[in-house]
Amino acid sequence: MIYLKAVLSLGLMGAVFGLALALAAKKFAIEQDPRQDRIVEVLPGANCGGCGFPGCSGLAAAIVAEKAPVDGCPVGGPAVAAKVAAIMGVEVGAAKERKVARVLCQGSSDNCGSRFVYDGLSDCKAAQLVDGGAKACVYGCLGLGSCVAACSFDALHMGPDGLPVVDEEECTSCGRCVAACPRGIIQLVPAAQSVTVLCRSYARGAEVRKTCKVGCIGCGLCVKVCPTGAVTVENNLAVIDPAKCDACGKCVEKCPTKCIVMKGAKASADALAAS
Repeated sequence: MIYLKAVLSLGLMGAVFGLALALAAKKFAIEQDPRQDRIVEVLPGANCGGCGFPGCSGLAAAIVAEKAPVDGCPVGGPAVAAKVAAIMGVEVGAAKERKVARVLCQGSSDNCGSRFVYDGLSDCKAAQLVDGGAKACVYGCLGLGSCVAACSFDALHMGPDGLPVVDEEECTSCGRCVAACPRGIIQLVPAAQSVTVLCRSYARGAEVRKTCKVGCIGCGLCVKVCPTGAVTVENNLAVIDPAKCDACGKCVEKCPTKCIVMKGAKASADALAAS
């Protein structure tokens, strides 16, 4: 009998507390804008974080709160932006310049050796923790493919030379590979940018020559031949301003280590012939 009373008492208390919680939840519930769910439905669902918010639901909430633009999803592009804009009852602004990931390093094992044999986790950030990485160039690609593992869109794969290769047609500019690289070698650049410096070394020229065959030595020859002033040397590294570059190819031709390249061999040849 005592046990029965105890059970009944606990059951009654549970029912009372449950009812109280239900009433409190209803009273203090925050109503969600129905447009948020509609926006989530049209977003690609990649949850890549490329928009700067925690997943697609986070972006949808920010758009409804007018804290993010309707074209804030880099994966969805113009098509998704138009659908989101229709839900929000606004017009899409001028289309953003499409960006793609580029690997700014050519330091394969043939071009850049190692300081020691790394035998640890197959992860670039882990390798970086071991005496700054095994690569002879402390700025070069570690080649363990953390960027490839981070890509959700099959836009990255490891090439035969041990360096990651970007499929720019498949790249959504989500930025996951950029975040995965501990050396900042992968960057998002305008897709239309044809001339790129494929090096991230800030070492002096003499040191670069000792470690890498294709590294920038900061010689400044590219600066001298550029007719538009698009090339500068900053911290021993050549930098190209895409807004000023007319893809004439003169810097590509003059670079002694061939670290400045033009996208597409045919484009490079045509540009040099025209110059």
